[in-house]
Amino acid sequence: MTPTSAPFHQFDDTTQRPAQAFWLRSDDDIRLRAALWRATDAAGTVLLFPGRTEYVEKYGPFAARLTDAGLNVLTIDWRGQGLADRLQDRHRLGHIDEFAQYQLDVLAMVEAATALDLPEPWHLLAHSMGGAIGLAALENGLPVSTATFSAPMWGINHAPIPQGFALGLSGVAGRLGRGGRAAFGTGGEGTYVLDEPFRDNMLTGDADSWARLLREAAAWPELTLGGASFRWVGEALRECRRLATLPAPDLPALITLGSREMIVSAPAIRKRAAEWPDARLLELPDGHHEVMMERPELQDRFLLAFLELVYGDSAEPESPAAPIKSHDTATDPELVDAEAQAMDSGA
Repeated sequence: MTPTSAPFHQFDDTTQRPAQAFWLRSDDDIRLRAALWRATDAAGTVLLFPGRTEYVEKYGPFAARLTDAGLNVLTIDWRGQGLADRLQDRHRLGHIDEFAQYQLDVLAMVEAATALDLPEPWHLLAHSMGGAIGLAALENGLPVSTATFSAPMWGINHAPIPQGFALGLSGVAGRLGRGGRAAFGTGGEGTYVLDEPFRDNMLTGDADSWARLLREAAAWPELTLGGASFRWVGEALRECRRLATLPAPDLPALITLGSREMIVSAPAIRKRAAEWPDARLLELPDGHHEVMMERPELQDRFLLAFLELVYGDSAEPESPAAPIKSHDTATDPELVDAEAQAMDSGA
């Protein structure tokens, strides 16, 4: 396979090496975008499954840490987001007809990794919605040696709307021909990092990461995504119910959960972890939804755990893990000041 080159956005002042980006085509003829960061003398390859609304550039800084640790990183823009084909006229809304369609994207990604002769062993690293896609991919025989899940979407925190009501509302919207409309409470057609103040955000407690996301969203709005359609919500909830009935995969796993998690279901994550004999649950005090964009000490702790899973107990991150320190983003003067700086640099 000779991949067709695709755009990869990077600011001129970025010191990290850019990824090689290229187009993929799924079996149902959806154009997808993949990105590959290569390590020198790679000892394996990470298949990074991103979450809903995400795009490949978002993982550049963490991918650099993984390549420094001797691992290639291959990731993807899922259908309907990033620079992949959007699936309906309302391009700002996340949408899917059937959740199983994401497995066609996984297949295209695996075929690309095989054609590119990316070194084995392969390791799954899946975040949020990517955690649901990843667990289903393991069920389908994804050829990886380990699986790591960051705040996996094995249930959705849809309070105060009960799950049954949310499913029913999705069904009604579909029957009325409105399944592609924005579901209540998912954010409409805005961009979360542009619309939400840092102090109230559910993604990260790190002002520098927030500033980077602001800057990317302002510079490249075509990469971003807003809320989810009624159809996506219904399909996602049904997939979470289905995944909950599956037996634990037969491979070692790391599952991480932050104490400030507000997007996915913490009880569903803890239940799955308890039922997975060869899984370790890493709970991160003061951690938000996105550990790979969290404060350095939380990133370090996660990275060390990931490398221990991949390489064994001898693994060490390129910088030692620092003690966890709790921050109150509403009252910490340094973070409040950093928020103002972030807003200035992002717009």
